[in-house]
Amino acid sequence: MRGLLLVIVISLCAPCAAARTLLVYGDSLSAGYGLPKDKAWVSLLAERLKQQRIDYTVANASISGETTLGGLKRINATLAQHQPAIVVLALGANDGLRGHNVEAIRQNLEAIIEACRLSKSRVVLIGMRLPPNYGSAYAGKFHAVYLDIAKKHKLPLAPFLLDGFGDKPEWFQADGIHPAMRAQPVMLDTVWKTLAPLLKK
Repeated sequence: MRGLLLVIVISLCAPCAAARTLLVYGDSLSAGYGLPKDKAWVSLLAERLKQQRIDYTVANASISGETTLGGLKRINATLAQHQPAIVVLALGANDGLRGHNVEAIRQNLEAIIEACRLSKSRVVLIGMRLPPNYGSAYAGKFHAVYLDIAKKHKLPLAPFLLDGFGDKPEWFQADGIHPAMRAQPVMLDTVWKTLAPLLKK
């Protein structure tokens, strides 16, 4: 009888011991475009969590070329699949590069955030900036979207994923758009500063 009770107790506690999921939801900048998979910043994040014995499983649902609208269309299915405790939301760069309407970008991001909250997932927002050739007016409004959303929804924000090297061509691949391997640890550190306080050891 005692053995049976022990089995029951272990069975009840087993789900509690499962690692929580941290979902990275972005575009090619987070999908590791042009890089060995284990060298991209999201893979480096998984390795850091392991090294520091922080019990999260990293799921990378980033897709090259993804826009905020594309992300919105697949967010519910992605949340249902992974059931993440934390979502690192890193979308919008492709919208900006294509000159999409800033208000539409805002609405899409807010809808994704709302879906995450309905699924009981905490959100970390990752901001983006545009190159100067897009014009100061549009570029300013674009970046302000992230600042405004973070303030409105009280979200932790990393203001710029490419902080520290966005203006250094040598830190990018030949296309001049996607960060090179040397930039990946810097990207991880940028995200980590905002993400780390949310992680429970």
